[in-house]
This record gives sequence, C-alpha cells and structure tokens, in this order.
Amino acid sequence: MVTGVLVTVLGVGAVLWAARCREAEVRRARAVLGGGVGVEVPGWRDRVWWWVEWVRARPEWGCAVAGAVIGVVGASPLPLLFGLCVVPGVARARRAREARRERERRGDAVIRLCGLMAGEVRAGRQPGEALAVAVRESDSLPGARGAVVVAAARFGGDVAGALREAARQPGAEGLHGLAACWRVAVDRGAGLAAGLDRLAGALRAERDQRADLQAQLAGPWSTAVMLAGLPALGLLLGSAMGAQPLRVLLHTGAGVGCLVVGGVLEAVGMWWAVRIVRGAEG
Repeated sequence: MVTGVLVTVLGVGAVLWAARCREAEVRRARAVLGGGVGVEVPGWRDRVWWWVEWVRARPEWGCAVAGAVIGVVGASPLPLLFGLCVVPGVARARRAREARRERERRGDAVIRLCGLMAGEVRAGRQPGEALAVAVRESDSLPGARGAVVVAAARFGGDVAGALREAARQPGAEGLHGLAACWRVAVDRGAGLAAGLDRLAGALRAERDQRADLQAQLAGPWSTAVMLAGLPALGLLLGSAMGAQPLRVLLHTGAGVGCLVVGGVLEAVGMWWAVRIVRGAEG
C-alpha cells in the first residue's frame, strides 16, 4: 500500500514539474514579447496535450511509465527504479537511430546534388551557377554550409575547400568526390558532367549495398529482440495461470536476486547483439 502511494506521488510530481516548466516558458515568452501580447496562459487541456507531445517526442520515458504501472500492480517501487535506469539507454538508442536516419537522408541529398548539377551543366550553365542551383534544389547543404559553398561558387572562392568542409557532416562524405571532380574540371578542363555521373553512380551503388546489408541483418536483429521479450511473455503467462510471479520476484530475496541477475544478463545480451549488428554494418 505504501509503495503504491509512493509511486502515485512520484507520477503526480512529474506531471506538476512538467506543468511548471511550461508556465516558466510562457513567462519567458511574455518577457520577450513585452507584456505578453498574443501570449495566453495554457489551460489544462493544453497542458495535457503538451505532456502527450512531450512523451511522444521522448518515447524512452514510456519505460518509466510502464515501470510505474507494474510497480502499482506489484506493490513495489523496484519496477519504477528499473524503468528509470533503462531510460538513458533507450534514449541513447533513439538518438542513434535518429542520427542514422539523418545520415541516410544527407547521403541521398548528396546523390541528388550530383545528378542535378550534372543535368544543369549539360543544359549549358556554368559550373558555379549549376552548383548553386543544385544546392538550392537538392537541400543537401542547408544553413551556413550551403551558403558558404554557393558564395564560393558565385564569387570565385575556394569551392573545393568549401565542399570538403561540408563533407565533414555524417552522411555527406560524397562531397569529397564532388570536390575532387570540381578541382579536376577547373584545373584541367575535364568533363564535369561525366565525372558527376560516375560519382553519383558510385554513391548510389554504395547506398544500395548498405541497404541490402541492413535488410539481411533485419532477420537476426528481429530474432534477438523476440528472444529478449520472452521473459516478459513468461511473466504474463505465469500471471494468467495464477502463479503470481510478480509477488515472488518483488517480495522475496530469491526473487529479487533472480530479477537482478536476469536484468543484467538481458542487458548484456542486448548490448552484445547491438555490437554484432554494428560491426557487420561497419
């Protein structure tokens, strides 16, 4: 009973903390806008919606919510503590997945940039003008990096150096090849369009090879995830049969020991599976 009340109090405190942060943001907006013109204090529906959006943007906190629910059912704070301990690892995995998607998006944009630039050069545009148009339409170099490359192309700057600087972004390594094509075409008068076509073909083949490898690794990775979820399935089956596995795991010394050892082995197994998959992708 006491632990259930403790878990409930912690949940309510988290909601109040989020609402207080939201009110602080509103006060800062009022101060910036000078008296709060056009800024309204959010009602409870807005606060609840903001909380839902916050959780959707950070799904790793679902582990803490699930731990709190299991803690209430099992009348123990251990699931909540375990869920909070899992949050950093899940957040790191989410950020890594988002970074991988951004890297793939940037790589596709570089391939598009090479194809567009080759088409513009064949259409009769000068290399500098063709590069500026391709950068704008492909969205491969947003922000200051794209502005630096376009400025160098239009005003006779070091375009190859600007491209190599932009190639430091994850996924934009293909810009090194574009810089080499630019250097050869400008210094030696070689065909820029033909070099860009070959570069785009090589980058496209590398992307397809990486996608094929990821498709081959999807099966083993799905198997590892399924095996990692079997203990939870066992707990559900035990509860359905009336064996009360949560009471044994959370309220007995042997059960807590098995829970700790099982959690450590589960974490080590997932870490090892992730390491194998990343090694194969590398």
